[in-house]
Amino acid sequence: MKWCRKKIEIEPSLKQRSAEKLLEVGTQLRQARQAQALSLEGAEAKTMIQRHLLRAIEAGCLEELPEPIYIQSYIKQYANALGLDGAELSSNFPREDRQLQFKPSVRILPAAQLRPVHLYLLYLFVVFWAVNALSHTLTRGEMQASNLQTKKQLSSTQIQQSGIKSISTVENAENGKPVRVSVTLKAQSWLRITADGKTEFEGTLPQGTQRSWEAQEELTLRTENAGGVLVQFNQEKAKQIGNPGQMQEVTFAANRRL
Repeated sequence: MKWCRKKIEIEPSLKQRSAEKLLEVGTQLRQARQAQALSLEGAEAKTMIQRHLLRAIEAGCLEELPEPIYIQSYIKQYANALGLDGAELSSNFPREDRQLQFKPSVRILPAAQLRPVHLYLLYLFVVFWAVNALSHTLTRGEMQASNLQTKKQLSSTQIQQSGIKSISTVENAENGKPVRVSVTLKAQSWLRITADGKTEFEGTLPQGTQRSWEAQEELTLRTENAGGVLVQFNQEKAKQIGNPGQMQEVTFAANRRL
């Protein structure tokens, strides 16, 4: 029993055995590479294994390498690339089977441990995400364009159905006096103001907005919510120009008597 305990005590640990075997295999791989006059850069290109990992294998630096299962795979791949028996060399490298068991927690492999298959899966994920994002963007753009076209068609239909009125009001004041129109919004409304043939404003204004515009010859006000717009022409009393939701166009002209 004492002999058994002593034997157990002097039995080298898995880490020690792994380090010794790695040094032995690494020396063999380095000698094979140098015999072929192959540099580490060339070996890296040939095996697709990063240079610092190849250097660590050849030097027997266990601390600079990932888990034994990956080391075993690197040895096999490296040996095969050098014309050696990769399966035999890698099978002699000690490792514990329990290290192959999956852990319940999520573990992200460092960049040094990423294999080509991992990169390929990552590439597929990126492509899939990019295609979905592009499809979503195109679909949203098409929907916005369709909604805009529908809105234009509805506005055109409303204009035809409501029968836009064109009211010309002649200024009765002294000759040469410009047209001045003040607008107060009882409700949010879209407006377009054209003064002497030039568009001065076009857009939607919120409830309670008060704005004024002037023109030398003619000023045209167009809205799609006539009931929400109060208009004051020069010094006249402000008045509502139509019914709520009604498209309306009103033209104010100056009196140009000669």
